[in-house]
Amino acid sequence: MAIFEYDQSALDYLEKKDKKLGAAMQRIGMIERQVIPDLFAALVHSIASQQISSTAAATVWSRIQEYFGDITPARIAAASCEEIQKLGMSMRKATYIKSAAQIVLEGGLDLTELQTLPDKEVVKRLSSLHGVGVWTAEMLLIFSLQRPDVVSWGDYAIRKGMMKLYGLEQLTREQFEKYRQRYSPYGSVASLYLWEVAAGR
Repeated sequence: MAIFEYDQSALDYLEKKDKKLGAAMQRIGMIERQVIPDLFAALVHSIASQQISSTAAATVWSRIQEYFGDITPARIAAASCEEIQKLGMSMRKATYIKSAAQIVLEGGLDLTELQTLPDKEVVKRLSSLHGVGVWTAEMLLIFSLQRPDVVSWGDYAIRKGMMKLYGLEQLTREQFEKYRQRYSPYGSVASLYLWEVAAGR
């Protein structure tokens, strides 16, 4: 299992920049969050997992892996939408997954090139796909490409984590940006801890 990699230097930096986050990191300890390094497989996983529980998402994902083996654009594109749907998702999601495979196969989206592009450009290109919004693209930045500095305004749990951490009744976009800049260049590590804080740890 691949996990999001970070080291003590990231923790030391964040602790120096933000005492409250530092205290939470000390309390929680190191976090091991699974990543899917293959961007196309991660994309399929993200679409299939949208708006369902983590348990249901794990079941669907294991069925997809079992059915297709290596999850490649060619294998997905060769399957019918009905075949994909039978693995436990809506026809809409199956259509999105097949469409993404076809676009990648036909050269409409170069996944290898995305590895070299800035975060904003990656988000722009990924979110041009049906079924992939800005939030999904930002999660792919963290949980596939392992980009180091992603804090998503569109993620409710991250905003909730910030409010709990700093004792806020509400969080404005301006406040969010202030914290995001404070965490930089280790925003993704801060995000891992904000999710834990939001979950009550």
